[in-house]
Amino acid sequence: MTEKKMKSNDNIDGSVTITNTGKYDVEEIVQMYLRDRVCSIVRPVKDIKDFRKINLNAVESKTIHFNIDKEKLSFCNQQLKWVAEPGDFDIMIGASSEDIRLKLRFQLLN
Repeated sequence: MTEKKMKSNDNIDGSVTITNTGKYDVEEIVQMYLRDRVCSIVRPVKDIKDFRKINLNAVESKTIHFNIDKEKLSFCNQQLKWVAEPGDFDIMIGASSEDIRLKLRFQLLN
Protein backbone atom coordinates (compact mmCIF):
# COMPACT_ATOMS: atom_id res chain seq x y z
CA MET A 1 0.00 0.00 0.00
CA THR A 2 1.50 3.31 -1.04
CA GLU A 3 -1.26 5.78 -0.14
CA LYS A 4 -1.64 6.84 3.49
CA LYS A 5 -4.70 9.03 2.82
CA MET A 6 -7.91 8.21 0.97
CA LYS A 7 -10.74 10.46 -0.18
CA SER A 8 -14.24 9.06 0.33
CA ASN A 9 -14.76 8.53 -3.43
CA ASP A 10 -11.35 6.85 -3.94
CA ASN A 11 -10.04 3.43 -3.12
CA ILE A 12 -6.77 1.96 -1.95
CA ASP A 13 -5.10 -1.10 -3.42
CA GLY A 14 -3.17 -3.01 -0.79
CA SER A 15 -0.96 -5.94 -1.61
CA VAL A 16 1.02 -8.50 0.32
CA THR A 17 3.40 -11.22 -0.87
CA ILE A 18 2.93 -14.66 0.68
CA THR A 19 5.76 -17.19 0.52
CA ASN A 20 5.67 -20.93 1.18
CA THR A 21 9.10 -21.65 2.62
CA GLY A 22 8.32 -25.32 3.21
CA LYS A 23 8.90 -28.51 1.22
CA TYR A 24 5.21 -29.24 0.55
CA ASP A 25 2.39 -27.61 -1.42
CA VAL A 26 -0.12 -25.83 0.81
CA GLU A 27 -3.43 -23.98 0.79
CA GLU A 28 -3.53 -20.72 2.70
CA ILE A 29 -6.34 -18.32 3.51
CA VAL A 30 -5.12 -14.74 3.65
CA GLN A 31 -7.50 -12.51 5.61
CA MET A 32 -7.85 -8.71 5.67
CA TYR A 33 -9.29 -6.98 8.72
CA LEU A 34 -10.10 -3.30 9.19
CA ARG A 35 -10.34 -1.28 12.38
CA ASP A 36 -11.92 2.16 12.65
CA ARG A 37 -9.71 3.85 15.28
CA VAL A 38 -12.36 6.39 16.44
CA CYS A 39 -16.04 5.98 15.64
CA SER A 40 -19.39 7.37 16.76
CA ILE A 41 -20.50 3.83 17.77
CA VAL A 42 -18.63 0.82 19.12
CA ARG A 43 -17.16 -1.21 16.25
CA PRO A 44 -15.15 -4.45 16.16
CA VAL A 45 -11.43 -4.22 16.83
CA LYS A 46 -10.82 -6.65 13.95
CA ASP A 47 -13.60 -6.55 11.37
CA ILE A 48 -12.96 -9.07 8.58
CA LYS A 49 -13.58 -7.41 5.22
CA ASP A 50 -11.95 -9.67 2.63
CA PHE A 51 -10.04 -12.90 2.19
CA ARG A 52 -8.33 -14.96 -0.49
CA LYS A 53 -7.82 -18.71 -0.60
CA ILE A 54 -4.60 -19.48 -2.45
CA ASN A 55 -2.56 -22.54 -3.36
CA LEU A 56 1.19 -22.30 -2.95
CA ASN A 57 3.63 -24.85 -4.28
CA ALA A 58 6.73 -25.59 -2.24
CA VAL A 59 9.06 -22.55 -2.16
CA GLU A 60 6.58 -20.42 -4.16
CA SER A 61 5.52 -16.80 -3.61
CA LYS A 62 2.30 -15.05 -4.69
CA THR A 63 1.22 -11.45 -4.39
CA ILE A 64 -2.33 -10.95 -3.12
CA HIS A 65 -4.23 -7.70 -3.78
CA PHE A 66 -6.98 -6.27 -1.59
CA ASN A 67 -9.08 -3.30 -2.67
CA ILE A 68 -10.34 -0.97 0.06
CA ASP A 69 -13.19 1.34 -0.87
CA LYS A 70 -15.79 3.41 0.97
CA GLU A 71 -18.15 0.41 1.12
CA LYS A 72 -15.64 -1.59 3.18
CA LEU A 73 -15.26 1.33 5.60
CA SER A 74 -19.00 1.93 6.00
CA PHE A 75 -21.34 0.85 8.78
CA CYS A 76 -24.90 1.42 9.93
CA ASN A 77 -24.91 4.41 12.30
CA GLN A 78 -27.38 5.30 15.08
CA GLN A 79 -29.76 6.88 12.53
CA LEU A 80 -29.69 3.59 10.56
CA LYS A 81 -27.78 5.22 7.69
CA TRP A 82 -24.92 3.52 5.86
CA VAL A 83 -21.95 5.86 6.40
CA ALA A 84 -18.16 5.97 6.40
CA GLU A 85 -16.81 8.42 8.94
CA PRO A 86 -13.54 10.25 8.27
CA GLY A 87 -10.63 9.28 10.48
CA ASP A 88 -7.85 6.77 11.01
CA PHE A 89 -8.16 3.11 10.06
CA ASP A 90 -5.88 0.12 10.60
CA ILE A 91 -5.46 -2.57 7.96
CA MET A 92 -4.44 -5.95 9.33
CA ILE A 93 -3.53 -8.91 7.14
CA GLY A 94 -2.86 -12.40 8.41
CA ALA A 95 -3.73 -16.07 8.45
CA SER A 96 -6.36 -15.46 11.16
CA SER A 97 -7.48 -12.77 13.60
CA GLU A 98 -4.94 -14.15 16.08
CA ASP A 99 -2.12 -14.36 13.52
CA ILE A 100 -1.75 -10.86 12.07
CA ARG A 101 1.43 -10.56 9.99
CA LEU A 102 1.07 -7.04 8.55
CA LYS A 103 -0.47 -3.90 10.05
CA LEU A 104 -0.73 -0.49 8.37
CA ARG A 105 -2.63 2.71 9.10
CA PHE A 106 -4.35 5.11 6.72
CA GLN A 107 -6.69 8.07 6.96
CA LEU A 108 -10.10 8.51 5.36
CA LEU A 109 -10.64 12.17 4.44
CA ASN A 110 -13.96 13.97 3.98
